[in-house]
Amino acid sequence: MMEAVGTGGLVTMTVLVFLGIILLAVFFTFVPVTLWISALAAGVRISIFTLIGMRLRRVIPSRVVNPLIKAHKAGLDVGINQLESHYLAGGNVDRVVNALIAAHRASIELTFERAAAIDLAGRDVLEAVQMSVNPSVIETPFIAGVAMDGIEVKAKARITVRANIDRLVGGAGEDTVVARVGEGIVSTIGSSQSHKQVLENPDMISQTVLSKGLDSGTAFEILSIDIADVDIGKNIGAELQTEQAIADKNIAQAKAEERRAMAVAGEQEMKAKTQEMRAKVVEAESEVPLAMAQALRDGNIGIMDYVNYKNVQADTMMRDSIGKVGLEHTEDD
Repeated sequence: MMEAVGTGGLVTMTVLVFLGIILLAVFFTFVPVTLWISALAAGVRISIFTLIGMRLRRVIPSRVVNPLIKAHKAGLDVGINQLESHYLAGGNVDRVVNALIAAHRASIELTFERAAAIDLAGRDVLEAVQMSVNPSVIETPFIAGVAMDGIEVKAKARITVRANIDRLVGGAGEDTVVARVGEGIVSTIGSSQSHKQVLENPDMISQTVLSKGLDSGTAFEILSIDIADVDIGKNIGAELQTEQAIADKNIAQAKAEERRAMAVAGEQEMKAKTQEMRAKVVEAESEVPLAMAQALRDGNIGIMDYVNYKNVQADTMMRDSIGKVGLEHTEDD
């Protein structure tokens, strides 16, 4: 009997120990005790219930507490509620804190609200701070412009920019800066009297473009624009004149062809009218014998009148034959 009781008690103790281990595992999993101890060791006082509340709000405590410890060590005045709200908004808490630390070390005025807004806008706030400290260089492709003498000039520029923290939210990006610089290069080359003027003084391009304030409305501040390379392209003016000459020639040929076609059509029309008139003459001549025969039957003309008509007709034919022979002799001579 004692053995049975001892065995039952041992099983009960084993079960209780097993349940205790499970409860402790669940407790330490749900309650980040080690993280709480790390925060206390770093001088950041956080209630254990605050960490439990983060778990209940589906916030990973380490994503908030570790950046808070980092900010506290760097001397930043950032609260845990600010970091947690930024995390819940979908922001990158660690990147924002790193940006605040970098701005603080570089003596750049950057508040947590501004950094969080930049991060939520989709921009890399840490990269912006780094670019504000260490300016970046943007290289444009070859941009072609045509001088007034018709020669194409190609220029490549290097734009040194620095991030403007105040204009990062809502400011245009690098593509806008490159497009504006390209527009300035094209207009500067186009206003030059000769391509030689651009080749002799390429600084004219950078000075003119830089004076236009191309960084307005962008997230950058343009520090300098340097012309890296200048090259000569095609003779656009000569090509345009050649194309214009070809076009004028084609127009003249088309007009000449139109006039020739109209002349041919007019000639064919005259031939058709002549043939029609000849046909009418032949038709009229064919009616003369019939009319004379009818006149003889009716007694309107006599036989002598008919003989005289035949004589006149014979004389006319003889004169025509003599005229043709004389014309042939003249052509032979």
